[in-house]
Amino acid sequence: MLDHRLNTEHEELRRTVAEFAQDVVAPKIGEYYEQGEFPYEIVREMGRMGLFGLPFPEEYGGMGGDYFALCLALEELARVDSSVAITLEAAVSLGAMPVYRFGTEEQKREWLPRLTSGELLGAFGLTEPEGGSDAGATRTTARYDEATDEWVINGTKCFITNSGTDITGLVTVTALTEPIARSSEEGEFSSPRREISSIIVPTGTPGFQVSKKYSKVGWNASDTRELSFTDCRVPAANLLGERGRGYAQFLRILDEGRIAIAALATGLAQGCVDQSVSYAGTRRAFGRPIGANQAIQFKLADMEMRAHTARLAWRDAASRLLHSEPFKKEAAIAKLYSSEAAVDNAREATQIHGGYGFMNEFPVARFWRDCKILEIGEGTSEVQRMLIARELGVIS
Repeated sequence: MLDHRLNTEHEELRRTVAEFAQDVVAPKIGEYYEQGEFPYEIVREMGRMGLFGLPFPEEYGGMGGDYFALCLALEELARVDSSVAITLEAAVSLGAMPVYRFGTEEQKREWLPRLTSGELLGAFGLTEPEGGSDAGATRTTARYDEATDEWVINGTKCFITNSGTDITGLVTVTALTEPIARSSEEGEFSSPRREISSIIVPTGTPGFQVSKKYSKVGWNASDTRELSFTDCRVPAANLLGERGRGYAQFLRILDEGRIAIAALATGLAQGCVDQSVSYAGTRRAFGRPIGANQAIQFKLADMEMRAHTARLAWRDAASRLLHSEPFKKEAAIAKLYSSEAAVDNAREATQIHGGYGFMNEFPVARFWRDCKILEIGEGTSEVQRMLIARELGVIS
């Protein structure tokens, strides 16, 4: 039987992050959010706490924890604000984790100590204007120049988190390194085999351009940009992992990342419960608190049920990951359920708050603006259903 009760270390971490979220993030994040500013001060404090190094070994500057610990931190942060939570999630799961999982020892020594300390942020350049859910449709190219022993990168990436901050250190991009035409038995050439590889591009590299920040509906205190590469040259040694295995590598990274996003979505769902319970106990209508009305009580009960179930789902997937068991299906279930729970809870929380739920001074307004992207990012709900069906053997 799986036991998802927290051990002493995990509970201490959860409590510490919860206190940080309430005492440091909550009083300040609204102003950052409304002004669309990246919360450098909060991020620096998260670095001092060791949050960016949670799942990494101490030899690389990490805290020696595990992926479960990271997810606990993400849930507690997202109970207060998702911009801060996604900054941590993307920096760890998409920025530093690929270097740790697939990098050479030299690459790990060069990058991980600064990434795990929060001194630098890493980003992951997968999505393109014509390749979101169909990530295999990558059009960015990387040509190997034998004369200089360099990769020459050309292309565009979009919706890339943490890619344009003052402390962004690298972006790992997926690129088509060599389309190879294959001959058929009749001597004709078939369509090329798409060889996709992953390459580390340090910020400041000539030919690497970062656009202005997007104007977004939500996550307004996080950094999201479009990136372009024009004859951008990096050393051949910047290849991350095995050539031609970039797509497979990042399928693994995305499977893990879905657990992290599920934890974040659970936090948002629970934050909606927290805010709504408090409001229902103090807001009075017709001579009594609105929480005395059964209609409100039932809404709160359903919201808590969704948050509780989402928590069990991501903890189950994380437990399987930590025990080296298959977890692809469970990660997809957790991501799908928790993201939809977050959207449902945000809608109900806004309804409970009435007109005040439409005012940005109330956290539920941020929750409502932030929740929808959780059904899209790191695999849409439709993609998650496809993955689950495939794992069931329904489709090949």
